[in-house]
Amino acid sequence: MIDSILESLRTEFANVAPLAVLFGVLAYVTKRDALIAGLKRARPEIATNLVLLLVNAVVVVPLIAVPILTGHSLLPRAGALVAFWEQVPAWASILAAIVLMEFAAYWRHRLEHIRALWPVHATHHADEAMNWLSVRRKHPAGEALALLIDNLLVILLGLPFWAIGVGLILRSWWGYFIHADVPWTLGIFGKVFISPAAHRLHHIRDEELMGSNYGNMLTLWDKVFGTYVDPTPYVNCETGIAEGTRDAWGELARPFEARYWRKAEPAPAEQPAG
Repeated sequence: MIDSILESLRTEFANVAPLAVLFGVLAYVTKRDALIAGLKRARPEIATNLVLLLVNAVVVVPLIAVPILTGHSLLPRAGALVAFWEQVPAWASILAAIVLMEFAAYWRHRLEHIRALWPVHATHHADEAMNWLSVRRKHPAGEALALLIDNLLVILLGLPFWAIGVGLILRSWWGYFIHADVPWTLGIFGKVFISPAAHRLHHIRDEELMGSNYGNMLTLWDKVFGTYVDPTPYVNCETGIAEGTRDAWGELARPFEARYWRKAEPAPAEQPAG
């Protein structure tokens, strides 16, 4: 068990270290003189995100991600489907893996915005100084939900595990990118790919507009199901939630607060005139 935890931590460090360099350079290029002020503003939330990243790496990944992706016999996979994908070109298998994972993630993400799941998902929306590490600001229950649901469909449909792995890596990298604090809409490419501006709009401090742009990498499913909103009028919008941001321990405790589970008070009836 300890070896598994240490391996997960080593993997996380190996994944995050080069990204820290990449996004550090990006921050310097795009912010220059405003970089130090931006870091000071984001520092408390970066600390929260790093703690949650480590908690999830130690608790969630060894218990869920590793068994799912290495225990090939844990989930039923029809032999005919596995054989079908063996005949498909590599590029098509990777594309299918991404599109299908995006479909599962889209609906998982939409469900996280309903009342029953919002107390868990609220942690991810709480960053008021969004940065590339905001993608890792997830409650362990939310991390587990994403790992289970996002990958379940492609596994059951028999896609090659190597293609699923490539899809996971590409979607993971894109997740870091769209949380970066850059006002980029990606121009014509933003019609196909979720841009940093489009995802920032999803994190906007406005509950109605928050119900848009649920995709992680592709705009496809948002457009199919009518939840895509052009981010151009909302570039650099304010992010966060009414409940406010917290440190890591506050975020871990958030879903267990009684106020999230109380029934909404009915609106007072209007009194007749006179």
